[in-house]
Amino acid sequence: MTVPETSKLVDEELYSRQLYVLDLPAMQKIQGAKVLLSGLQGLGAEVAKNLVLMGVGSLTLHDPHPTCWSDLAAQFFLSEQDLERSRAEASQELVAKLNRAVQVCIHTGDITKELLLDFQVVVLTTSKLEEQLKVGTLCHKLGVCFLVADTRGLVGQLFCDFGEDFTVQDPTEAEPLTAAIQHISQGSPGILTLKTEAQNFCDVDLVTFSGIEGMVELNGCDPRPIHVRGKPTLSTTRLSTQAPIGGTHSLVLVLGDRFSLYLFQHGARSRTQMQDRIEYNELLRVRSHTDEAGSPLEDGTLEIGDTANFSCYLSGGIVTEVKRPKTVSHKPLDVALLQPHVVAGEAYHARCLHQAFRALHQFQHLHGRLPQPWDPVDAAMVVGLARSLEPLKGTGGEPLEEPLDEALVQTVALSSAGSLSPMAAIMGAVAAQEVLKAISGKFMPLDQWLYFDALDCLPEDGEHLPKPEDCAPVGAGAIGCELLKGFALVGLGAGTSGGVTVADMDHIERSNLSRQFLFSTVDIGRPKAEVAAEAARRLNSDLQVTALTYPLDPTTEHIYGNNFFSRVDGVAAALDSFQARHYVAARCTHYLKPLLEAGTQGTSGDASVFVPWVTETYRAPASALASENATYPVCTLRHFPSTVEHTVQWARDEFEGLFCLSAETINHHQQAPTSLAEPDGLKVLTLLQEALGVLRERPQTWQDCVVWALGHWQLCFHNSIIQLLNRFPPDKVLEDGTLFWSGSKQCPKPLEFDASQDTHLLYVLAAANLYAQMHGLPGSRDQTALRELLKSLLLPVPQHLAPIFPNDLELSRASAEFGPEQLKKLHKVLEVWSGSPPLKPLKFEKDNDSNFHVDFVAAAASLRAQNYGIPPANRAQSKRIVGQIIPAIATTTAAVAGLLGLELYKVVGGPRPLSAFRHSRLHLAENRFNRWVPCAPAIQKCHHLTWTWTCWDCLKVPAGQPERTLKSLLAHLQERYGMRVKMLLHGKALLYSAGWSPEKQAQHLALRVTKLVQQVTSQMIEPEQRVLVLELSCEGEEEDTTFPPLHYEL
Repeated sequence: MTVPETSKLVDEELYSRQLYVLDLPAMQKIQGAKVLLSGLQGLGAEVAKNLVLMGVGSLTLHDPHPTCWSDLAAQFFLSEQDLERSRAEASQELVAKLNRAVQVCIHTGDITKELLLDFQVVVLTTSKLEEQLKVGTLCHKLGVCFLVADTRGLVGQLFCDFGEDFTVQDPTEAEPLTAAIQHISQGSPGILTLKTEAQNFCDVDLVTFSGIEGMVELNGCDPRPIHVRGKPTLSTTRLSTQAPIGGTHSLVLVLGDRFSLYLFQHGARSRTQMQDRIEYNELLRVRSHTDEAGSPLEDGTLEIGDTANFSCYLSGGIVTEVKRPKTVSHKPLDVALLQPHVVAGEAYHARCLHQAFRALHQFQHLHGRLPQPWDPVDAAMVVGLARSLEPLKGTGGEPLEEPLDEALVQTVALSSAGSLSPMAAIMGAVAAQEVLKAISGKFMPLDQWLYFDALDCLPEDGEHLPKPEDCAPVGAGAIGCELLKGFALVGLGAGTSGGVTVADMDHIERSNLSRQFLFSTVDIGRPKAEVAAEAARRLNSDLQVTALTYPLDPTTEHIYGNNFFSRVDGVAAALDSFQARHYVAARCTHYLKPLLEAGTQGTSGDASVFVPWVTETYRAPASALASENATYPVCTLRHFPSTVEHTVQWARDEFEGLFCLSAETINHHQQAPTSLAEPDGLKVLTLLQEALGVLRERPQTWQDCVVWALGHWQLCFHNSIIQLLNRFPPDKVLEDGTLFWSGSKQCPKPLEFDASQDTHLLYVLAAANLYAQMHGLPGSRDQTALRELLKSLLLPVPQHLAPIFPNDLELSRASAEFGPEQLKKLHKVLEVWSGSPPLKPLKFEKDNDSNFHVDFVAAAASLRAQNYGIPPANRAQSKRIVGQIIPAIATTTAAVAGLLGLELYKVVGGPRPLSAFRHSRLHLAENRFNRWVPCAPAIQKCHHLTWTWTCWDCLKVPAGQPERTLKSLLAHLQERYGMRVKMLLHGKALLYSAGWSPEKQAQHLALRVTKLVQQVTSQMIEPEQRVLVLELSCEGEEEDTTFPPLHYEL
């Protein structure tokens, strides 16, 4: 068996989202790797799918066993036509179609030592213990990374052996810390002061330096350890309880010596459940901000070693964290079986599952089969075998004296024969991620056993799992495709009265293909919903699936309204913004529909379930909603940036103004010369003066475009900075005695153009090409020729410098004062393009790496960062920020979809108690897996009212015939509910306020409610609308009271 060598070139368009997770060197290693996968049932199919989508160089499939009916429950590469064919042969073609760049081969013989020598990683799935021990021993001796993955019903197992000396090059997913330097002292130790707080750096972090003027000995130096001055070293995080386990708990979170007390009110039944409720993000990089005496520390100072003999520090520079490699030592399988290291919140529970798997292997060895489903006799035999197993040993080899949880082993045995798609998805995702860790040395591998159980899916009354009915998934992106696959395999909506609706407005892009396995190259440009629906039908021909390509937002409530939601039993949402999630969740609350909700970022993922009356409702984090809609003040971007996001947004605005808005304005003026809007005159004048730049007339040649680009470089990064410093000198002092350039305002310095510096050259190259495209002229990619041309050009003096305004208020005042003189200048500039062919406005495209769009933004942002001493973003980071790209990888996507699939069993199976449901959070890079019971909906009450409510309640009031007036509605609320309404709203429209004058109140009170709504909102009520949702506040309400919405039934 021979496999061609894999090219070191990485398809950055295809793997664009994945590269933000793994980086280029890791992807190059993955593309050159060879993996052997043995076992092609449901779990093996999941591993194969993920590895091929993620671009492993070569995947060899091994499974000579014939396909049988039970395989079709979770193995989506197989169909009825494949029965009796070997699983590997039947799966090969469809596996290969997922990614033609991956070599997918078949091995039909035994697994031998000679075969193993050809692979870096070997994965066994659903295999017998004898084979595991044989192959595992060989791999350990040969230095081949070895994994075992298995599922038994609702329990999964994963084992990793990467050898006794495995180096992890990059243990965490976090980007290296960077910070701008304010000052460095000469001394032993040298003291480094940062422009921002040093709270994210830790003692003994390694750092290096770049861009320092003066103390140049530090630039590019070997990594140096640092000490964060005055900050205590943190002890290992530990958890303790102040009350017995069970019932209500007061839990203390101890981090180091002095940290806050956290109180948790939970009905947890174990310490692990309480620990699972603590968000890991809140535990990372926690820092004290006081010294031993409790006084505030001076932030921003680091000790960096001896600098006494170095040159004097002058200015500038960036300090960057250097990640430390770590070494991992794994035991071979035969040793690890009796001395297991488990990754689990509750080690005892995991060790009992470990014994259950050992007993199942023994049962299979004795009887040639697994226990019969729900057979108490077989289950009792498994318990007996587990009881007789050799005791497990601790880390020091000592016997572990702990009882066996026989009830747990019995439950595992009773359900062990089942093959469930969600379990295969979860364990297949984790196994594939571990394969990538083995290949790339990226992220910490498991140490060494992982057990995952979803026994909470079993009904408490002992009945078999329910049969799914009907659902409406929202989104056909990466998670949406995985959900559809799971729905098809479990038969959701496959009945005559069932159905699945896929709603997604987006179209397929090439970058989708590395995560969304229902799509292929021929589908690029087609609607995601339609393609996903077609693919789902191929997985299950009985699936009743409908595709909708309309967005699910307030503009389409006539489509996704009462008729739509009355036909669905639940919603599964896989949306990529908190705003969209918040809206869909609100619709589910309105119509009282269960919601399964998931999201990912890199190797982190969340899966949540929200059930009417049982759990709390979904609430998007307020900070996340705010950040998605955040805009930066104009003057901050123009003159006072302090973060890399500011520099990238400024560069993006530059692109929009120079190459899109200016062209649109000029074209519009040529078509309708008198239609120029004077209120925006100053903005338009500045825009067009910059679009013309140093040129006197429309550009005619490539050299004209280069001259313009060079002039604009000089304007942005030199002249405008000098102008700013003339207006606000570096030593300017405010009236209160503080320096103007302090705090978030960082004093800039002008740059000097140097064609030998790559960023300078790339800016001119990108800007000149974009300017040429806008004017319909040919461009050039020849950097050598451009560098020679620039040597022959004199630095032009920009013809216009825009006025500087210290804040947005002064800017808006100046815009309002746009007068005849400025209008005359504006028309003069526009004359340059009069009578010429229309310009081509350039629409920003983030995923086309050949059009210079991202190149311009990245170069402009980097130069802007250099102006202000801000750590610059590289091209990939700039592209991620400006394109609002969420790092994504197939493994996390599959895992969270599997977690939602488990909750689906509970949602469609009839009423279940709160204790049955689970929220989940995972972080595959750092081996964190948490599941916890959701909170119950809080019961709310207002002190003067006799009734209570939760977030799922609403007040229903019929409109009546004839329809009631506002006065009648308010009287009804007071009589029926005891509520004296102070304020009534429909959306943002105020319908009534007790603070109005009596005359205004009387005008509104006399109107019928629908007429009042139409009058205030200036919108007609659609004939099919059945409910008006009103919000109210009442007399006597408390600050934190949220009254239920009022459903005014038409």
